[in-house]
Amino acid sequence: MGVDNIRVNRVAGLLDRLRAYCDTGFALAIHIRYTRPSLLYRTYAQGWIDHYSEKGFMLTDPVVHWGLTHVGAVDWADLAAQDEAGVIADAAAHGLFNGLTHGVGPANSRTISGLTRSTGPFSDEERAELAEIVVEIHAATEGIEHYNAETLEALRALG
Repeated sequence: MGVDNIRVNRVAGLLDRLRAYCDTGFALAIHIRYTRPSLLYRTYAQGWIDHYSEKGFMLTDPVVHWGLTHVGAVDWADLAAQDEAGVIADAAAHGLFNGLTHGVGPANSRTISGLTRSTGPFSDEERAELAEIVVEIHAATEGIEHYNAETLEALRALG
């Protein structure tokens, strides 16, 4: 069957747009089903990715919990009061500031993004653009469970 190059190129272009906004990185868990994303892209520094995994932060991360139960956007700072494990403060200690999360899609196929940058909070216009990008990535990967192995491999290679 081969690679669906149109789909792969579309997702690659959307990821490039996210990278342009997020100089300190982003995480994008796409079409989460049964607590596992169908695709996962992380561009944070490897030190933070390793630290997050070693600490098991996914289990206590208020950003993840919010994204799994809400559609829309939230600033990480607005979740700090719910962060008993100190994930958000620890992220800041690792250089991740101005965090913004978007949750899109139905509960049984949710996409969650965590977006960060060093130069200050995202403007309203940037927030709208970022929301559009996340929605487009979610839509571009709809039906991912039916993709052939070559297309899945090509999509995974983008991260």
